[in-house]
Amino acid sequence: MQTSELSQTDRELVRGCLENKRLVQRTLYDRFSTRLYTLAYRLTGDRDASNDVLQDAFIEIFRSMATFRFESSLFTWMRTIVIRNAMSSLRLNARLQVVTGEIPDQASEGSFNFTAEHLEKAILSLPPQARSVFVLIEVEGYKHQEVAGMLNISEGTSKSQLNYAKKLLRKRLTKPSDE
Repeated sequence: MQTSELSQTDRELVRGCLENKRLVQRTLYDRFSTRLYTLAYRLTGDRDASNDVLQDAFIEIFRSMATFRFESSLFTWMRTIVIRNAMSSLRLNARLQVVTGEIPDQASEGSFNFTAEHLEKAILSLPPQARSVFVLIEVEGYKHQEVAGMLNISEGTSKSQLNYAKKLLRKRLTKPSDE
């Protein structure tokens, strides 16, 4: 993205944060915190961990604002920090593991129709690494190579975890055929 494509609002936010203006920092937080929290929650699957990730991310964002070079949007830069912090949190909690084997049967009872809430619950029920790969690729739009680097896994593992996540989601979001 060219520098001229960035909104003046982003530039003003960065400048105000660099000048340590508390109202500007609050504006930055208010503008982006909900989307960044949602991303953290989708990656960690835990509300408390997501709050911690978001708090740590904003501390890092404010401390490293001077390193923002306007080579991407402000949100993209902040999103990268949140993803890195969420992955670090999962690793520290030893919850990020490669999952293979049997797919637990948690298909929903009822019809084939499902709500966004049902989909969100199904995504959150995925094993941590499969969920992380799914969210980063299918929701956030990253490529396997980028996800592999973020999660410190091979591209092949990223692809297999995405496939595994999709199989689990299909199973959980469709009516069992024997009912």
